[in-house]
Amino acid sequence: MYYLEEILQAAQRIRPFIRETPLLRSAWLSRESGCEVYLKLENLQHTGSFKLRGAFNKLLSLTPAQRERGVITASSGNHGAALAYALQALNVNGTICVPADASPAKIAAIRAFGQEVQFYGDDCVETEAHARRLAEPNGMIYISPYNDPQIIGGQGTIAVELAKQLDHIDAVFATLGGGGLLSGIGLYLKTVFPRMRLAGCSPANSAVMLDSLRAGKILDLPSQPTLSDGSAGGVEAGAITFDICRKVLDDSIKVSEDAIAQAMRDIFTHEHLLIEGAAGTAVAGFRERQKDYRGQNVVIILCGANLAPDTLKSIF
Repeated sequence: MYYLEEILQAAQRIRPFIRETPLLRSAWLSRESGCEVYLKLENLQHTGSFKLRGAFNKLLSLTPAQRERGVITASSGNHGAALAYALQALNVNGTICVPADASPAKIAAIRAFGQEVQFYGDDCVETEAHARRLAEPNGMIYISPYNDPQIIGGQGTIAVELAKQLDHIDAVFATLGGGGLLSGIGLYLKTVFPRMRLAGCSPANSAVMLDSLRAGKILDLPSQPTLSDGSAGGVEAGAITFDICRKVLDDSIKVSEDAIAQAMRDIFTHEHLLIEGAAGTAVAGFRERQKDYRGQNVVIILCGANLAPDTLKSIF
């Protein structure tokens, strides 16, 4: 019940600052799959990612005294850019820590909003631990990209919109990284549509949360480079999203780099939309399972549109 209240409060709290994104019926995917397929266009959100929802909800949940102390976070890119945007809008100081291999395009977006960038570590878990260590001695508030109730609540506002936009939902496909997105969506939508199935999709090259869920415990696993850089990397020990995902997820799907690239190309060709690899991962995951949902209403979350020019060239 706590999370439902948090999600509903978040929807009111962040409304002035975020875009209520469209829900688009995909005629192409509907024909291909025999389902009624709808695309939730978080790629059109400010900063090009759903992450803005959680960032604003967390900052707006802080007291004025806490905001005055400044904040620090760790991010592979989209959370950092979203938080940087929100910090600028609310006139709060912050530091964004990123892994050494973070996307140059996403780093540029963070800097464009006037926030300091620090590089640390080769994996997001290392970067998160570094940011946590810096927070206390510097008097700053640490904001996790996923392991935080207000972050989860903010991401769950997507589900509040979906419940208004569609009378019935049989299944939702979304990308599984740290689990904040799927936690928020699942906690809310499963109260509105109790029989709805929720599928988490991860790149085979970096599926730490997915493999952890299958193993029944959080694993420390290496990741390979992936087009889905926004969902890549490890999961910090004790993450609250782990138990929530165990509760709300009905299916988990690994997809190849080729399938992600093909999904990105097809969304551009048929829907004239630019999406990043993490969004392509959800589309690819649906295509792996589409035969199981014929005749049903399926929503795919297009979680973002931030990709580097070189990545764009390599795909097309």
